Amino acid sequence: MSRRIRLAVVPARRIFIGRLLALGFVFVVLAVVLAMLGLKLGMVARLVVTSTFGTKFGLEDLALYMTPLLMTGAAVWLGLRAGLWNIGAEGQFLAGATAATAIGLFLPASALVSLPLAALAGLLAGALWSAVPAAGRAWLGVSEIITTLLLNFIASFMVYYLVTGPWADRVTGAQVSSERLHVALPVIHGVVHWGGVLGLVIVVAMGLSLGRSRFGYELALSGSNPTAAHYAGVSVAPRIFVALLFSGALAGLGGMMEVLGTVHRLQGGLAHGYGYLGIVVALLARKSAFALIPAAFLMAVILNTGIVLQTLQVSASSVLAITGLLVFAIAVSDELAAYVKLETQK
Repeated sequence: MSRRIRLAVVPARRIFIGRLLALGFVFVVLAVVLAMLGLKLGMVARLVVTSTFGTKFGLEDLALYMTPLLMTGAAVWLGLRAGLWNIGAEGQFLAGATAATAIGLFLPASALVSLPLAALAGLLAGALWSAVPAAGRAWLGVSEIITTLLLNFIASFMVYYLVTGPWADRVTGAQVSSERLHVALPVIHGVVHWGGVLGLVIVVAMGLSLGRSRFGYELALSGSNPTAAHYAGVSVAPRIFVALLFSGALAGLGGMMEVLGTVHRLQGGLAHGYGYLGIVVALLARKSAFALIPAAFLMAVILNTGIVLQTLQVSASSVLAITGLLVFAIAVSDELAAYVKLETQK
């Protein structure tokens, strides 16, 4: 006889194989849907590959998508490390973008002064935007899922108020937008800016430091087993507070990069769902900060695929459907990979 048992630690090889199968399942479903729309998967795949990797415009778009996805993914991942669900990366992203915009609009200083100040403003704004949920979760036990999620809507309304009111563009008359900022992140090539490089450095630094430091160990212990952390002499509440504070700061810095590096003005809808897609990136990365890089790359490819599909008259919401299906398939594959068959004797 045989029965299935759940592994406490799942080998990386089983996870990898399961996710390959999940991706295969998504491609099969996508092929069926495209066939129903009168499109061939091979033709669409060639178009996606050539548009994304075969042109300068496609590669630049890929880099610009990856930057905010890396930062919001890192923000959510850091929260998960402490057993927390930061659903508010979208709001923290917008808070950081708003603070950086204030520096770019109203501080008449050189780039050497205004860029560091804008980065600091983005970090502080994102951290402050997560401070109330962090304190509520750490010392009052209030669910961070609800509080961080609700603050997303407040941040969005705040941005719309500013760009249609006191910060509205009265120079060019652009709708739901501020004026163009007087400072910008330096570019590497074309429209690709140094924010992406900074994001990569931050993610690598997180992977190296949290995997080897005492703080990283205490953070992981507090998230996985608060009771054991308490008996080990770790103060859980301050760790939770700091984790959510740093998480918000990372998302806020991502907002600064987006507004100073890519868009160059504060706009309604600036976040483009990056905060929510960051949850997907963090889930794909699992326990490895380094895995945030390929996860953000995959999501950037999916976003670019959505643009290509729109040129074929497929709805823009298709990218959300693809993302949702991918998350579902990977979640199922990860769960199934945790079970193994155990042979038993009668």
